[in-house]
Parts: sequence; C-alpha cells; structure tokens
Amino acid sequence: MYLPTTAEEFKQLGWQQADILLVSGDSYIDSPFIGTAVIGKALAQAGFKVGIIAQPDVNTPDDITRLGEPRLFWGVSGGCVDSMVANYTASRKKRRTDDYTPGGVNDRRPDRAVIAYANLIRRHFKNTPPIVLGGIEASLRRVTHYDYWSNALRRPILFDAKATYLLYGMAENSVIELAQCLHTGGDPTGLRGMSYISNHAPEGYLQLPAHEEAVADKKAFIELFHMFYQNNDPVSARGLYQRVGDRMLVQNPPALYPDQAGMDAIHAQRYELDQHPYYARQGAVRALETIRFAISTHRGCYGECNFCAIAVHEGRTVRWRSEQSILSEAERIAAHPEFKGYIQDVGGPTANMYGFECSKKLKLGSCPDRRCLYPEICPAMKIDHSRQISLLRKIRKIPGVKKAFVASGIRYDMVLKDKPHGREYLKEIVDFHVSGQLKVAPEHTSDSVLRRMGKPGARSLLEFKQMYDELNREAGRNQFLTYYLIAAYPGCSDAEMRQLRQFAGEKLHIHPEQVQIFTPTPSTYGSLMYYTEMDPFTLEPIFIEKDPVRKERQKQIVVDKGNTWSKPR
Repeated sequence: MYLPTTAEEFKQLGWQQADILLVSGDSYIDSPFIGTAVIGKALAQAGFKVGIIAQPDVNTPDDITRLGEPRLFWGVSGGCVDSMVANYTASRKKRRTDDYTPGGVNDRRPDRAVIAYANLIRRHFKNTPPIVLGGIEASLRRVTHYDYWSNALRRPILFDAKATYLLYGMAENSVIELAQCLHTGGDPTGLRGMSYISNHAPEGYLQLPAHEEAVADKKAFIELFHMFYQNNDPVSARGLYQRVGDRMLVQNPPALYPDQAGMDAIHAQRYELDQHPYYARQGAVRALETIRFAISTHRGCYGECNFCAIAVHEGRTVRWRSEQSILSEAERIAAHPEFKGYIQDVGGPTANMYGFECSKKLKLGSCPDRRCLYPEICPAMKIDHSRQISLLRKIRKIPGVKKAFVASGIRYDMVLKDKPHGREYLKEIVDFHVSGQLKVAPEHTSDSVLRRMGKPGARSLLEFKQMYDELNREAGRNQFLTYYLIAAYPGCSDAEMRQLRQFAGEKLHIHPEQVQIFTPTPSTYGSLMYYTEMDPFTLEPIFIEKDPVRKERQKQIVVDKGNTWSKPR
C-alpha cells in the first residue's frame, strides 16, 4: 500500500490531518531502497498517519500546502543522493538528467534541497510544528563540513536550514521515538541519533573545535573531523557539541543499530515496488529499473574507504538480515506480475560483507586506532562467505527466478583472505551470478594514491584477476571484470595516471573507458585532504589537483585511445 500523497487519498482514508508529513527531493517510489518510503512505512507501522510530498515546487505554495500542516512534525530529506551531487558533475557542470525525477529531466530538485524545503515550509506555514531534517544530505552535513560547490566550510546544516532537529544515520528507530515523544508532549532532545541547536552543552559531551576556529585554521578542522569520525559507533561514541557563533550544535550519541529481527521487520513491509501513480503520470523514473527487483541483504561497511561516506552514514558495523527474510522477499519479487525472472542485485554497499562481523567490534564498538580491512585485513575479522554461498544457492531454487545477479560489487581482498570459502564463493558468482561483467573497485593502482584512499594494493587485484580468469576458463565462460577507477584524487598527479594507464594495459589487458573524476563530498577523509591539502594523519602537505582542466586531463590520460595525453608534459 502506498502512503498518501494527495488530498483525495486523505479523504479516502478519512484523515483530516496527517501526524507527519515527509518532504523529499526524490519522486515517491515505494521501495525498501528509498529512505523516505522506509521511514514512512516504519512510522505508519507504529500507528502514525504519514503523508508524502515529493519534489515540491519551491516557487509556488501548491505542492507544499496541498496536504495541510502535520500534527507532530515535518520530515525533510534531500533524497537518496546529496542534492549537489545529484545536480552537478565533478567539474561543477549542471547535470541534465536525474534518475529519481519523473521523465529523467533534472528540473525538479533544488540545489541544497534540505535548506530549500525547510525555507519553503516556513514561508507558507507560520508557527508550524517542528521541522526535522534527515537523509544522507542532512546526515553528512550535521557538523561544520567542507562544501565543494562553494569551496568553503559551511555551518552545520541545522543553522542554515533553521530547522528544529536533525536525525542522522539510518533513522527508523529514532524517528519513531521522536514521534512518540512529541505525541506525548515530551522533550526529545535526549534521544539518540539526534542533533539540535542549544544555548548550553550537555554534561559529559566532548567539545569539537568551534565553527569559526575551523574556518580560520585548517588544523583545527582536521581535529574536528577526527573527533566527529571517531564518535559514530553507537557502542562507544560520546555525545558531541560545537560552538557556532553564540549558540552550539549538540549531537547526541548515535542510535542503536536494529537487531536482525528489526532489520527483517523493515523489509517485511509490503512495498509496491513502483512509483506512486500521482507521480508516475508525470513520467517514469530511471532508478526504478535497477532497484525494483533488487534485494538489499545488509547495511554498513567495514571498508572505510577515505572517499566514501558510508561509514559515517550507515556505520562501520555490518548488520544483516536473516536468510528467511531475504528468501521471503525473493519469493514476493518472483510473484510480481512484471517480474521477468531476473533479480537485478543481491547485495549491499559491498555484496560479500553479508553474514559475519568482528565479535570484538560487536561488544566494544569500532576500534579507535585501526581499520578492519586496511592496511591489511585485521586478524580479528574472520572473513566467511559460507552464509552468502548458502543464500545464493537457495535464491536460485525459487520458482520463477532465472538468475540473481550480484551487481553491487565485491571486495576482492576479502575473497582472497577467506581460504576455506573464498574460491568457492567466487566460483559460485562466476557460474551463476554474473551478467557478463563483475564489478570491482580498485580505484587506482599507484601505491601512494591507494594509501590516501585506504584501499588495498595492486598485488591483491592481480591475484584476484588470476583466480577469476581461471574460474571462467574452467566454466567455459567469457566474462570480464569491470573496474571502477578515480582520477584527480588527493595525492594523484599526471604521473600516477600514466602509471595507471600502463598498469591497465600491461597487467589487466584493458583500455579503461570509464574513469570518474573525484568529487569531494561532505564528511569524508578524501574531502578533508582536498580542502586542507594535508594528510590528516601526518599533517604532511600533499599535492591536490584543483584545476578543472587538469582534472579532466588526468582522466583523459587513461581513457584517450589516441594516447595524446599519456606522455609527460
């Protein structure tokens, strides 16, 4: 069942007023991959009346006022992607398309959508109930952060949006707690997973460098980010506060992760796996093609790549659904009238992180002084692909499923580390779960650049490729590896890109055609390096390519078949 998005639906339900109205930068797709749908379903399951307003026009009151005013709060999200990433390329050029907008034309999502929507609400509703920010755009901008598109440090987003509260991370539990607290007239400022603005600091909270201090001193911003990053685990994190002018941003400790039963309950909701008819009439959304018949098996990532914000938003601890929950979802997909037999993906942020975690981390929280996979896989992390092997075999047996792809990419260093099951797992993928190409993400091949990225060295890539090629020959298949590569990352110059091109040709036997220019997104160590031009762990200066023309040249060194860019200049 869809959540209502029109006055007519309210009337059919007998509603005079919603308890909560969710405002999103995406079209309304009722899918477990869409945060607004998941949050809305969780609130509805808890007994609250929830409506959705998707991609409201910020130039008129028509969209934002059509459902009236909520009783408890407005929930505002920029959508599944930070609106500035959705609207602009790495070269700061306007994107013409948007996979989450009807018709695919990028004409509905405003820049800094969270701020724009909060302003829109206040413009048309005076003395309105609380405005609560959520989603990835708000979550990653909750403290002082580097904003690539203005090339400056911006204040915590609560200040610029002038909102009441911010729920960060994957907020199903904390949003229900907030709704229940407001319903009973309580004070929600003590809830886990919440940020808010205050005139005083809670006792026992750690103080971050002030916003003004971070703007004036890059080393202060590095200190700020270290403290922020190290206090994201719900088991071990302390509350934080940061002075901004004469007020302060307060960040409570993170919400506790849902247990497996909680994860299963989130996915047990009956999603329509389609775009709401009100928005479908405006045009199809391209995102539906990849998420409609895909299955998310787990959350979180212990990779902690320095260019990625998953560790900050979803967490460094992997939580996975039960096998039965996933199989039940696969059965529902197989019964869908439009299902053609192909499950587009069975995975998560990294597909082969399903089914195991470090017991020490589960008990004590993430280690403050080391990472799970870098520079080497920690001995305490017992890599085990056996659960995923069993899961994939059972999915294949479901009537109506012709093939279930593993499309979300795998960590090849983990496959190599798992001596009992790694090769068996990769054989399973090669034989049954590849759509011609398997995605891997080496990102680069230069040891110095990989060190800045927090990625494994090129030796493990070659060892994995050898195993993959051998298994394909044994199976009589002609399947390939697809490599994600990044240009213009901190510490990368033309010389490193020429090394990458040579490595790709001589060792991988490919000519890469898809190379992505690094985009510094909020709340990543890569962005911290880009802004400060320092290694945040040693404070040593590092080379940063900031000229757009030279960034493009780095990319062309690798992709240009004419080889005109590959010579030293």
